[in-house]
Parts: sequence; structure tokens; C-alpha cells
Amino acid sequence: MPRHSNISGTLYVVATPIGNLGDMSARARRVLAQVDLIAAEDTRHTRRLLTHFGIRAELWSYQDHNEAQMAERLLASLAQGREVALVSDAGTPLLSDPGFVLVRAARRRGFAVVPIPGANAAICALAASGLPCDRFLFLGFPPRTSAQRRAWLTGLRAEPGTLVFYESGNRAATSVADMSAVLGTERRAVLARELTKRFETFVEAPLGSLAERLHEEPEHRLGELVILVEGNRQTDGAAQEAEEARILTILSADLPLKQAAALTARITGGRKNRLYQLALRQQGKPDLK
Repeated sequence: MPRHSNISGTLYVVATPIGNLGDMSARARRVLAQVDLIAAEDTRHTRRLLTHFGIRAELWSYQDHNEAQMAERLLASLAQGREVALVSDAGTPLLSDPGFVLVRAARRRGFAVVPIPGANAAICALAASGLPCDRFLFLGFPPRTSAQRRAWLTGLRAEPGTLVFYESGNRAATSVADMSAVLGTERRAVLARELTKRFETFVEAPLGSLAERLHEEPEHRLGELVILVEGNRQTDGAAQEAEEARILTILSADLPLKQAAALTARITGGRKNRLYQLALRQQGKPDLK
């Protein structure tokens, strides 16, 4: 690994353990020991990790509130030929963590960006959940308020892939209750808690039952949480029709039916005439022959 050369430096995006320190890869340890500086979300947390592995390194704080400013400083270091590692508090950087601004700018300016793979809570939970893994949608943290969450979840009802969320313990019960109300009480769901740690727990139940357990059993709200929900199991055609009907209902409440049908066709790719007939039926009016 070059150090302080005249050649532009490299940005390493380094995954760290999500709990069990045994998951730190040999490659990650080697890179963190050899780079010139490490950009960390919480320098105190990262310092403890580095100390455990006997690594001494220059640490810079890189957080949401200083992301733009620190990205420019880190890019300047790369331009000087310095080697930089980006880490988050746990797991793979950028997934619900800062880093996107830096990585995008580094690539646009021609610096090499090298991923050092490792632990990730979403993938870890998905692999052990028993839910389908062939298609999934990672959604990070849901909106904070119930009204915002329900509106946001409405757009996910037709998604056929497994839905993967992160959530804090103090909002888990209300979030799952909103998921149950919007996505359906019988949707299969899995709560994964404290992954790779001593009290690692998986709870599988329909969304309605899981919401009740989270409300009644506070121990399931402790620690770091991943919530997984099975996707819409309807056929692709049925899911498409359900989404068309949903959008058409919303638009026709405020627009003339022909305009609502035309706009729905533009959004979904459906046929305008068929959607207009559907709009007529939704309002109890006879089809036009």
C-alpha cells in the first residue's frame, strides 16, 4: 500500500463488526493499520475498536452534521497521496450512515475507492430470517412519526421483495403497529435483535402478532433491531393492478376521471382506456362501451 507518494491516494470503505469482534476480517485489520488516517463516525467508539486490535491511527470525525466540510478535507488528503479509510460505528459504511457524499466525490475526482467487505446487519438478519432472499429492498430507518410512516409504507404495499428496516428500540412497537395496519396483519415478519452479540434473538410472527409482542414484552425492544417483512405475495399482475387501483383512487378524489386515468397510466405504464374504465367502476358508474 503506497504512503505519501506523489500518486493520488486511495479511499478504503472498511466494514467493521456489528457486535462480535471475531467478525473483523484480517484484511480490514491490515488496511486500518496501514492507512494514513481513518474517518470515523464516532472517534471514541472506533478508538476502542482499534485499541482492541493494537492499531494506532490518526482519527478524524466524519458525521452527518459535518459531512460536507470533512469530505473536502478528506479529498484534499487523497489529492496529497494519503491513504484514507472510512468506517462507521458498526458494520458496512454508508448503509444508514454518513459517507455517500465522500464516496461520490472521490469517484468523480478520479480517486480509487476500494471496498473492504465484512459484517452488515441487514444482510446478516436476512440470511437467517427464513424469508425470501432472492429479492429484497433495504429501507433503512422508517420516518419518525406515525402519520409519516403510514404514508411512506403505503408506497411499499405492492413490493414483492422482502422489506428490510432498521429501527430504534423506543420506536419499534409503534413502527411495527403501523406496518401491520398498512401492509396487513398476516404478513410474515421477523425481528432480529442484537445480532452477533450475546443476546442475539430472532422473533418470527405475523405483523399483527409481532406488534402485540413488542408492546407487551419490552425485552424485545432492547438493543439494535432489524425488522424484516415478507413482500407482497400476489402475482406480479395482481400486484400491478392493485397499485394501479390505489393510485387511481387517490388521484380521482381530486381530479376529473379522464385526467386521473391519464396520469395513472403515465405513473404505472398501464393503458389509459382500461384505467378510465376502472375509474368508472370505482365510482359506481357504468362502463363506456
